[in-house]
Amino acid sequence: MLKIKQFRYGFDNLGYLVYEGASALAVDGGAADAMLTFVAQNGLSLQYVANTHDHQDHTSGNTALLKGSNARLLTAEDLQKGAIELAGMQIQIIRTPGHTDDSLCFYTGDTLISGDTLFNGTIGNCFSGNLKGFYNSILKLMALPEGTIVYAGHDYVRDSLAFAKHIEPGNQANDDFLRRYDPENVFSTLADEKNINPYFRFNEPALVALLEKRGLPVATQWERWQSLMSIE
Repeated sequence: MLKIKQFRYGFDNLGYLVYEGASALAVDGGAADAMLTFVAQNGLSLQYVANTHDHQDHTSGNTALLKGSNARLLTAEDLQKGAIELAGMQIQIIRTPGHTDDSLCFYTGDTLISGDTLFNGTIGNCFSGNLKGFYNSILKLMALPEGTIVYAGHDYVRDSLAFAKHIEPGNQANDDFLRRYDPENVFSTLADEKNINPYFRFNEPALVALLEKRGLPVATQWERWQSLMSIE
């Protein structure tokens, strides 16, 4: 089974090493020095460097990682193939346009490195302007097994849960999740997201009722999504 090590850098950025046997992949490697130290201390060989999208806060460690190892930077062409192999195991590449046009998620079968597409308790800003594409990307992620662990690109948990509570003040699951939150190991499951994340809950009767109360369109799933995205 592929293992994942989370690295915090900057104020709230999160990067990851995926590894098995002696092979490792760095995803959003802004914590380059800490990652290279972990690789050396654990007898690993960094094979690949990749990014969930092309924003500088996610790509800032690429040069140092490549200089400090024999790794290869995975290009857009490599990632468009839909999967990469590490130590004989497949990592699925899921295209998730929305936050940016080039946004990707890395899915190991039981974990999802979601970049700025999906945070723990919310989603990213739609900088691409492609709202329908973002909606379809979230539907893809919602279809994954509920036990999937979500490792996001930033630790926005406290702000995310505050906003979720603003939208759905009676949802006790938000308080329950916040009590379990550990800034040293930031994650959720997709089951958690379906309990706390408004952008995963747009079909829940309680949330639909709240949208109706605000006078927002709710007739279709797509309308409910757009209504949620309009709330500030």
